[in-house]
Amino acid sequence: MFVRDVMSANPITVTPDVSVMEALEIMKRSKIRRLPVVQGGKLVGIVTDRDLLQVSPSPATSLSVFEINYLISKMTVKEAMTARVITVSPDDTIEKAAVVMRENSIGAVPVVDGTTVAGIITETDIFDAFLEMLGATRAGVRITVDLPDRKGILARVAGAISEAGANIISVATFELSPDTVRIVIRLEPENADKAADAISACGFDVVHRVRSYVQ
Repeated sequence: MFVRDVMSANPITVTPDVSVMEALEIMKRSKIRRLPVVQGGKLVGIVTDRDLLQVSPSPATSLSVFEINYLISKMTVKEAMTARVITVSPDDTIEKAAVVMRENSIGAVPVVDGTTVAGIITETDIFDAFLEMLGATRAGVRITVDLPDRKGILARVAGAISEAGANIISVATFELSPDTVRIVIRLEPENADKAADAISACGFDVVHRVRSYVQ
């Protein structure tokens, strides 16, 4: 799955000279927390609701309410935005986007195609995509199996499932040790329990099975 498959295309953007108050109003009205900042068709920054709130005068200031409101009305996005923007491409994998966000401790990245802001991808988009890839949004039977890390083992498991007449929704693997992997297989409900028994009959360690339902 690629970034273009899960990103929000054609995101709302602002220019650097937009006022802080206007940017906050845009975020509130659109129910978003981030705005790419574009000038001359090119990405020049990104600003979050937290960035905008932090440029406001300190509550401890001796200024009057009128003076504070005047100062805030004059502040622009340029004063609050992050100019060095981390981006990804529409053709990047969602795994790469997830790693970029994790390594930089950020919750979203603009998606740039050439010099154009094509979209924005958030941690929620990544989370939803991984749930979809794991089949967590579909009813089925989730089977956890511990296997020796050897060539051909997964093919044997898949063969047992096929012979039992079950259908695989998704497969995920996790390394437990240099010699052992844990695989999590989600099967469609029909013949799923029969498939789990067939995997056990092959001598593999089925450590957990559970039937899941879509609410």
